[in-house]
Amino acid sequence: MEFKTVRVQIPDGANVILGQTHFIKTAEDLYEILAGASPQIRFGVAFTEASGPCLIRHEGNDGALTEACVSILQSIGAGHVFAILLRDAFPINVLNAVKMCPEVCRIYCATANPLEVVVAETEQGRGIMGVVDGSSPKGVETDTDKAARKSMLRQFGYKVKV
Repeated sequence: MEFKTVRVQIPDGANVILGQTHFIKTAEDLYEILAGASPQIRFGVAFTEASGPCLIRHEGNDGALTEACVSILQSIGAGHVFAILLRDAFPINVLNAVKMCPEVCRIYCATANPLEVVVAETEQGRGIMGVVDGSSPKGVETDTDKAARKSMLRQFGYKVKV
């Protein structure tokens, strides 16, 4: 077995959700979940089959994001993996619905940070072992940092403005 890391190219202004799934209808079911989440959401979805023709299946309402999802999965090269790229929404807006999709087995990450995927390669194929999401901690938040965090959440509309 050989371990590799694959750097994921996230398009500017987009977020990625990366996960494991198990059935051919994943791409269409995730499309329906995302399309129903918000009328302005822009997204692409891709899913890698792990049997039969072993194709990368894809759907979306934004061609560039859909193509980028396909590229991400080509670079990872593991079966039964899905990638979602979002614009005009955050993962928090769709993550619970994605988790509830009957085909979804797990979520590896939901991020806009620099992302590396740790992949194991065997004679059979590749599988995701985990992810490196963003950077290591650089310290502990101060009172000033805490105030900035709370202010940002209110600017996004996720908390009531005081």
